[in-house]
Amino acid sequence: MIDPRAVVDPGARIGQDVEIGPFSIVGPDVEIGDGTWVGAHVVISGPTRIGARNRIHPFSSLGDAPQHTGYRGEPTTLVIGDDNVIREYCTLNRGTAEGRGETRVGDHNFIMAYCHVAHDCRIGDHTIFANCASLAGHVEVGDYAVLGGFTLVHQYCRVGAHSITGIGTITFKDIPPFVMAAGNTAEPHGLNVKGLSRRGFSGETLAALRHAYKTVYRSGLRLAEALERLEGEAAGVPEVAQWVAFIRASQRGIIR
Repeated sequence: MIDPRAVVDPGARIGQDVEIGPFSIVGPDVEIGDGTWVGAHVVISGPTRIGARNRIHPFSSLGDAPQHTGYRGEPTTLVIGDDNVIREYCTLNRGTAEGRGETRVGDHNFIMAYCHVAHDCRIGDHTIFANCASLAGHVEVGDYAVLGGFTLVHQYCRVGAHSITGIGTITFKDIPPFVMAAGNTAEPHGLNVKGLSRRGFSGETLAALRHAYKTVYRSGLRLAEALERLEGEAAGVPEVAQWVAFIRASQRGIIR
C-alpha cells in the first residue's frame, strides 16, 4: 500500500490499510491512522498525529515548522482527527512553544485546496473551508462553521459554531456562533438560518436565536446591556446561552 517511490522514515508509525502515493515523504515521529489515504507529492513532517480514514490530496504539507519568528525548533505538534478531507496544496503547521504547543484539527472536516491553518489553531468537527481560506495563528473555529473561499481570519480570533462567511471575508474580530458574516472587514448579515435548518434546529430555537441576534445588533442597546437582557431570557434555550457565553468570553470583540 506504500508506493516504492515514496520515502517513509523508519521511525514513522503507519496503521493498517494506509496508502501512500508516489513521491510523498513521511518523516520521523509521524503517526498515520488506519485506512488513511495519502496522495502523491505530500510532505508530512513530525511530530504529527493523523487519525483514521483521512484523505490527504497531492502537494499538501502537514506538520512543518510554524511560520513564527520566535520559533526555535521546539518539539511542538500537529494533531489531526478522523475522517477529514484535506485537498491539494493545503498547509497545516505545528504549534509554538509560547502558544499551546499544538495545532489541532477535529473530525469530519472538509478543507479544500490551498487552505492554510497556522500554528496553535483549534478547528472543531464538521467544518468546511472553501478554497484559499486561511487562518492566522491561535485561531479557533467551532463545529460546523463554514468559511467561504478566500476568507482570512486574523490571529487570536474565534469563529463560532454553525457560522458561515461569504467569499473574500476578512475578520479582525470574533464571529459569534450561528451568524452569517461577509465583507472586508467582516460585518454580520443575520443568522445562518439555512444551515441551521438543515442541521435540524427547531423553529422555536431559531426564533430564540433571531431574538438574541436582534437584541445584540438591532436593539440600540450597548453590548453589555444586551447581554444582561439575554441572560435573563436564556433559561431553557442552550443555544442562546452559548451565544451569550461566546460573546462574554471574547478578547478581541465581536464583529459589529
